[in-house]
Amino acid sequence: MRAVHLLNEPMFDDITSYSLLKTLEANPSLSQRDLAKCLGISLGKVNFCLNALIEKGCLKVNNFRNSDNKLAYAYLLTPHGIEEKARMTVKFLKYKVQEYELLRTEIAELKREAEQKGLLENINE
Repeated sequence: MRAVHLLNEPMFDDITSYSLLKTLEANPSLSQRDLAKCLGISLGKVNFCLNALIEKGCLKVNNFRNSDNKLAYAYLLTPHGIEEKARMTVKFLKYKVQEYELLRTEIAELKREAEQKGLLENINE
């Protein structure tokens, strides 16, 4: 079942973009493999999303030419990337607040139902 869900999952979405921009802002020299591990997504998805963010002008890539590891890159947020991350932060915050409010309502309903059935003596424990 999980494989079907993954096939329907969009490769490039705001949550992944936000997570990548936030993580790279704090640590621009993370490898794609490290980003994948950190964010819990596939290496292929990281690669696809990074390329999309570069194409959108949110990131630029610098190669460490003096490095012993010629494959080492730094992913730097552009001014557009910083603006995009700020926009996504507000959108993500609104989404999480809405999610929190829905959960809070659901929890209150479950508590009320459990109390009515005498299943809970002291709900605050």
